[in-house]
Amino acid sequence: MVQQQYQTCIEACNDCAAACEHCAAACLQESDVASLAHCIATDIDCAQVCRLCVSLMQRGSKLATDLCNACADVCDACGDECAQHSHEHCQDCAIACRRCASECRSMAGMAQSQVRPAGMPAGH
Repeated sequence: MVQQQYQTCIEACNDCAAACEHCAAACLQESDVASLAHCIATDIDCAQVCRLCVSLMQRGSKLATDLCNACADVCDACGDECAQHSHEHCQDCAIACRRCASECRSMAGMAQSQVRPAGMPAGH
């Protein structure tokens, strides 16, 4: 049940992790790898955070919401980095990162609204 509730976010995180791993590997094949070092490192970080989010969501961990909020920030940073490079794999990664950031924020907001005590307004 929990996995179905978060399925869109799980898929976005898996897609983002795959795009980041592909981007990092492809960057290593480019002629000027040194100029892509930050992109590669950010891709690896983002992929690992996304994979951890998937694991937490799949087992219904109470930490999933907090980590998904952090994952959105990591995805934003990775998307911003990748968007600076003209390589197709970087551009594809930037798109996947932005989608994942959006899905993670949506999931975290949905999860937080479900655990709010009765009568407590949003944002408290």
